Amino acid sequence: MDFKHPFISNPRLGIYYLLVWVTILTGSVLLKWLAYGFEPGIAVTEGLAFPFMFAVIGSSIWYVIKYSSLENYSVGRIILSHLIAASIIIFIWLYIGIVLIKLLHPYSEQWIDNNLAVNIFGGYMMYLTYVIFFYAVSYYQRFKEKLKNEGKLKALIKEAELHALKSQINPHFLFNSLNSISSLTMTNPEKAQEMVINLSSLMRYSLKHNQIEKVPFSEELRNNKLYLQIEKVRFGAKLNPVFDICEDCLNTLIPNMILQPLYENAIKYGVYEATEPVDIVTRSRCYDDVLEISITNNYDKNAVTRKGEGIGLRNIRDRLEIIYGNARLMIIEDNKTEFRVILAIPQK
Repeated sequence: MDFKHPFISNPRLGIYYLLVWVTILTGSVLLKWLAYGFEPGIAVTEGLAFPFMFAVIGSSIWYVIKYSSLENYSVGRIILSHLIAASIIIFIWLYIGIVLIKLLHPYSEQWIDNNLAVNIFGGYMMYLTYVIFFYAVSYYQRFKEKLKNEGKLKALIKEAELHALKSQINPHFLFNSLNSISSLTMTNPEKAQEMVINLSSLMRYSLKHNQIEKVPFSEELRNNKLYLQIEKVRFGAKLNPVFDICEDCLNTLIPNMILQPLYENAIKYGVYEATEPVDIVTRSRCYDDVLEISITNNYDKNAVTRKGEGIGLRNIRDRLEIIYGNARLMIIEDNKTEFRVILAIPQK
């Protein structure tokens, strides 16, 4: 539990507190002087001895609040603690105030006796006001701390979810690439060797950016071109990557490895079963602080049966929702001959 006084941890609150009491003191002095006919010296002295002195002593009530929290003690014990603390604080406050008045105005005993009961009652009322005020401050601080801790927890959960999603992607394309290499080791060792080299570069990129959530679009594009080169070795003329990239988009930021499943999806459903060349067309445009990327591939509707979103597409939608809080940043269009996925990546 943090026992630091709020006037220390939040100096602005202390300044506001001081300004309020200066205003109360000024009003009290003016009221006694102009309305009740007190001598200016007595009005100022009484103001310093009682209202202002309680402002100083009353700030210690914070520690009574912190040591008597509602979460740790019964209501009866808390009330008893406050009664004892109030009696001690009011006794000290009145003693100091009376001493000050007697020092400055030696012939004021009768005036002190006449106002003693009023000051005692006023002291308990001010103590109650302080209790309400400091309880409010205490619960506000706890509320802020709770929000802060919840924010940290959500960030940790978000990070864990993103790592879990990435862990689904990395083995996925790795296994596909290894299968491609395996199929070429016997028929075309030179192409298999080329794929191994490209795959090592691809894995190096994946490991390098594993802890970085967003990368420049140019880096992500370069990485996926490398992946398409790996698959191009296997499929040859059947796979025809086409890129229509706006130069202004290259420095925008994009979640890393988020395009990889889209290319895998295009190859799995478009290229595998095709007898004719398949164009995988990547386009990008930037507008209104949004990077829009579309990846389109043609396919044979008689050879492919699509059953909604696969793991890769769900993965992308989940990541977009975690990072940007909006799963609708991905749009899927299927006209039975062409399959298109459009991503809208916010830049703010």
